[in-house]
Amino acid sequence: MNTKRWIALGIAGVLFIVSAGINFATAALSTDFNEMFSSFETTDGLSEEVIETGSATNRIAVIDLNGTIQDTGETGGLLGAAGYNHAHFMEQLNQVKEDVSIKGVVLSVNTPGGGVVESAQIHDKILEIQEEAGKTVYVSMGAQATSGGYYVAAPADKIFASRETMTGSLGVILQSINYGELAENYGVEFVTVTSGEFKDMLNPAEEVREEDLEIVRSILNDSYDGFVDVIANGREMSEDRVREIADGRIYNGVQALELDLIDEFGYEEDVISAIKTDLDIENASVIHYGMPNDLSSLLSLQVQKTLGGLEGQILSEVMSHTGGPRPMYLYAD
Repeated sequence: MNTKRWIALGIAGVLFIVSAGINFATAALSTDFNEMFSSFETTDGLSEEVIETGSATNRIAVIDLNGTIQDTGETGGLLGAAGYNHAHFMEQLNQVKEDVSIKGVVLSVNTPGGGVVESAQIHDKILEIQEEAGKTVYVSMGAQATSGGYYVAAPADKIFASRETMTGSLGVILQSINYGELAENYGVEFVTVTSGEFKDMLNPAEEVREEDLEIVRSILNDSYDGFVDVIANGREMSEDRVREIADGRIYNGVQALELDLIDEFGYEEDVISAIKTDLDIENASVIHYGMPNDLSSLLSLQVQKTLGGLEGQILSEVMSHTGGPRPMYLYAD
């Protein structure tokens, strides 16, 4: 890249930072912060918005699982909290488990799935909430609850979705880009030195070898077997039945109900009403856990607004894709 392009990129970066700062400052000056957070109560650093007032000793917690389930290592910097924040989400689950006033949980899921490890971590924590804390967990599927989104939903006591919800995509995927031929056409040569035969497996600059693919398939098969077990145990299905329907295809809510992948149709408000009725705590208060009320989160949200639309999504995607290819419970379009 020549000097002029570097200068142009530098100017663009500076303009972006200045624009974000100005927009945030404008929002801050025009906002009464006390009013902004007046509907929130804070418990151990987690913000609680009261959705429905009621008993303080019998409470229902609503937790949102939005975006790609992926631990990018962000802890809430300028852009870190704009999307899914794995550490914060796990903190919410831990709070639910330890808070004796919370009798039930509504997990509102709207995600294409994500990392194998992260999905398993959430799944295991939900089991702890049920088995160790003795709490009821209902899932409310939004527009999309595919792959890892279904993995984390499977152990729920009941799963609700709309007729139009996209779910399924039950399986594992690993994607890698190969640009070897393109590099060759442009005269670009990659020099790779390794300590072992398979250290550079799936090298994007080299032709894919069958022996590399065999190794990857064995890893994916192990993860797929784990996915099958999660569904079989959570939905009380036979392993053969799960393998029959877990071929990677997507299902709408109507098909999911027919296949016993969900229990009922309903939106979030229906799920909240159902869990209160089933637990016989009609007077329960309902709270919603949100993102942390700190300066970094506000900056993040302001930048997200500044970027807006497709540009913000693209930047978020670029930032979240770090490292090499890895197995994912993800519906990839």
